[in-house]
Amino acid sequence: MLANAFATFYMTGLIWFVQIVHYPLFEKVGAPGWGTYHQMHTERTGLAVGPMMLIEMASAICLFWYRPAGIPLSEWVAGFAVLIVIWLSTLLLQIPAHELLSKTHAVDTIDSLVTTNWLRTIGWTFRSGLLLKWFWHSWLD
Repeated sequence: MLANAFATFYMTGLIWFVQIVHYPLFEKVGAPGWGTYHQMHTERTGLAVGPMMLIEMASAICLFWYRPAGIPLSEWVAGFAVLIVIWLSTLLLQIPAHELLSKTHAVDTIDSLVTTNWLRTIGWTFRSGLLLKWFWHSWLD
């Protein structure tokens, strides 16, 4: 549960930064330096995000079998379903948008990226709230 909480809280903080600061500033980079900027962004973001997403998924799966007594199965299912939505959003929306952006600095694609990323932002925020609830109940019990 600690690994899952760490990864989820990390991703929640990171996604809020990306949503409010990083992605909206893509429009300000400009076309001349865009190719290099986006390539470096993609490589570095992968290092910051990839391992944590994998840790979060693996530890969430482990929680199915090693769920503390105070975590109802229905809440685990809800949290895991949201995690699946986050992954699907990443694979089906954000990665394709970044593939387009690797070719050209397109403001409409950046706007779409910012809009669709709210799904992940809300998802990770929900998961953080759920984990806080689980910790709260485990401390009280």
